Amino acid sequence: MRRGLISRSAAELPDAVLAARVERVRAAMADLDALLIYSNNTRAAGVSWLTGFVPYWSEALLVLSREREPVLIVALTYRVKRWIERTSRVAEVVHTPRIGLEAARMVAGWKADAAVGIVDLDGLAAGIVADLREGGPRLALTDATAVFARLRSAADPAEIALAVTAASIARQALAQAPGEGGDLAAIIAAVEGAARALGAEEIYIAAAPDLARECRFRRIEGAATLGASFALRATVAYKGAWIRLARTFGAADGEAAAGRLATAVAALPDAGGFAGFASWLVEGCRVAQPLEPLLGSRVTAPHPPPPRALVSVQASAEIDGRPMLIGAPALLGGRGEAASLLVQPL
Repeated sequence: MRRGLISRSAAELPDAVLAARVERVRAAMADLDALLIYSNNTRAAGVSWLTGFVPYWSEALLVLSREREPVLIVALTYRVKRWIERTSRVAEVVHTPRIGLEAARMVAGWKADAAVGIVDLDGLAAGIVADLREGGPRLALTDATAVFARLRSAADPAEIALAVTAASIARQALAQAPGEGGDLAAIIAAVEGAARALGAEEIYIAAAPDLARECRFRRIEGAATLGASFALRATVAYKGAWIRLARTFGAADGEAAAGRLATAVAALPDAGGFAGFASWLVEGCRVAQPLEPLLGSRVTAPHPPPPRALVSVQASAEIDGRPMLIGAPALLGGRGEAASLLVQPL
């Protein structure tokens, strides 16, 4: 469950932007009569991209047809109906505990044998799929992940602006950490507090408390002793846009590491620039997960991001013989253009 304020700004995410995204999807639906997209608090990026809706908890299905405005079917009580309507651009919000059953009945009411594309069908809960078949026994259900992923991956100016704001929040929040010494729990609390004060709807902090012992981010529970060099990674959400920013504190040469990272990022989606790093990871949104592993030294099933995709990159390297973790969000270039970091991680 999320803890920060989830609201919508018409200035940052105008109706016209959401309407244009819906029309792009409709134009790509081809022989489909309807498209269904699932959402919950960990897989919200598909529905939020089209409607602005970001859930605190529970689940929902977005129903999109070629002729009608989007309808959001939510497994939430009427108590939050007005909040959903304020933060989303949909024609109707329907409340029911069985979202698959209601979605199928709705589409079957329009056309009993409709062709229905389901984004990430393989990842949909078996109970929801069963309810879809019960509510619309004549509906033809197919997987529409590839169609939606081609549209969702490339960022438009509004999404880029939200990611820049999220990155700026993360950068300012990490600036609250001292360069050396201090209590790690207190440092994490200060970073999180600063991010929330700046408007983050969510922030998660991971740490590598002592880089001389281990170069791996992990969630900190309880006390942890800081080494001479440690690293923090802030994962920040701002109005549906998620980014990661990682920074090492201590004796390592941060500017040299940032330069190496920027050079490696410039070549993406070609991974050749990361040859000198001990490990590296590129994450981004293909469908519904806001930060899905796409490329990396340990990614076994790569999904190279397309031009104009927003990604978050992190890497580990040795600078002057000392380990360092660093990372920042980036925007891939258009055809023939270099990718670039949205902000400097330092």
